Amino acid sequence: MAAEDLALSSEYEVTCSICLGDFKDPVTIDCGHNFCRACISQCWKESQPTFSCPHCRETIQQRDFPPNKQLGNMVSLVKQLRSQEVREPELDRVCKRHQEALKLFCEEDQTLICMVCRESRAHRAHTVVPIEEAAQEYKEQIQTHLKRLRKEKEELLGCQCHEEKTSRELMRQMELERQLMVSECTRLSQLLTQEKCLLLARLGDLDKEIIRRKEENASRLREENACLGALITELEWKCQQPAPQFLQDVRSAVSRAEEATFQRPAFASFKMGKKVWRSPRESHGWRAPRELLDSFLLRASPWMGPKYAALVLFFALAVCFFMLQGTHPAKFANVSLDVDTANHRLILSADGKQVRLGYNDKDLPSNPRRFDFEPCVLGSEGFNSGRHYWIMQSIGGAGWAAGVARESVNRKSQLNLHTREGIWVVYEPVGDFRTHTSPENALPLNGSPKKIQVYLDYEGGQVAFYNAENKAPIFNFTASFSAEKIFPFFVLWDRRAEIKLHPPDME
Repeated sequence: MAAEDLALSSEYEVTCSICLGDFKDPVTIDCGHNFCRACISQCWKESQPTFSCPHCRETIQQRDFPPNKQLGNMVSLVKQLRSQEVREPELDRVCKRHQEALKLFCEEDQTLICMVCRESRAHRAHTVVPIEEAAQEYKEQIQTHLKRLRKEKEELLGCQCHEEKTSRELMRQMELERQLMVSECTRLSQLLTQEKCLLLARLGDLDKEIIRRKEENASRLREENACLGALITELEWKCQQPAPQFLQDVRSAVSRAEEATFQRPAFASFKMGKKVWRSPRESHGWRAPRELLDSFLLRASPWMGPKYAALVLFFALAVCFFMLQGTHPAKFANVSLDVDTANHRLILSADGKQVRLGYNDKDLPSNPRRFDFEPCVLGSEGFNSGRHYWIMQSIGGAGWAAGVARESVNRKSQLNLHTREGIWVVYEPVGDFRTHTSPENALPLNGSPKKIQVYLDYEGGQVAFYNAENKAPIFNFTASFSAEKIFPFFVLWDRRAEIKLHPPDME
């Protein structure tokens, strides 16, 4: 029994947590846990380049696993104890009541019995089978369960490896995002530093100009003061003379007094607005903040002084600069309408920049790219990367939609302007702006903007709409384009409405 107790207490110590069997060629990894060499090597191959302990999840750097000979000896000892445990019960396989060999197994009572017990009243009506037959039957049941459990264990290990692989991929993506963010911030910091140096240099030039003019004016004032002082002294002395002497050459004295006037110097007057603060990075559409900054200088300079107003404005300009960098970092797309996709009710201008809804259907050749059912048209150029924007204007009223659509958008039957159809648009049905989302959104805007900027960030999965006149946001979609080309997309329902595309020189 001592050997049996030792075997049971050592059972857990000699079991591999991966295969759940006895250790075979056991090895020890850095964290101190033990595994079969074959099991841990397989996990290592499936988990490269980084590997964590299957038991405690600690990251392991080693590639060579040292053998654990003491654990191997313990495995051999436990196996010997098991074989001894199997032989010892042979001495106990005798019925204690009848002193006969225990050769039968009672299914109902789940116990070993002898031939005499079989005929007794206690077991006569029970199902009794030979020991070997009963053992074989239960072994088959257990083997069936073992097969299922091993399969589930393999699936569990597969899920574990997949989870580790997914986690590594997410960490890799996060690291790339982190590097991109640091790179962008570094670039913006460098640009801002260059801008600061340029502006400080201009302020330094203004300081020197102010000092130079101050010295010139001071020198001129000293000369004027000396001349006026001499003339005043001469005239006062003249007035103190007796009348006969006073009247001698009096006309000359009066004439010099009349001609003597104070020449007021021209003091420095600087217009520090656009002269100093016009940034070389002025961008399209950034007129409102630009005007605010200039207005601030005109109002603040008289009571703050030009120098302090300039310093305050520098920080305001820095904020606007960062906002400008992040507002539309995109290329202007000179969009033209694709006549081969236009519905037969649409009328396009010759330059492909304007579209309206006609009264009669046109007889057009069949084209797989054409919208046969809905009054839609695509832009001639699609995008599968990068950041782009274009400007469109609604003329004549409501009854239109604009945005982007997938290349695979439905063109031959009724179309639902919804994101699940691969369409991202805003539309104006009866004077208010809306979006086809779930649920449908009515956009709270101050008035209906007539000129709209559509912004597409392919990699970022964004479609955004802005008021092109003041850059106020209208709506922003988050989308997944699935590596498919995205095209500018336009719809007209009302014959009074028109859509016009603006070239770069009209934004």
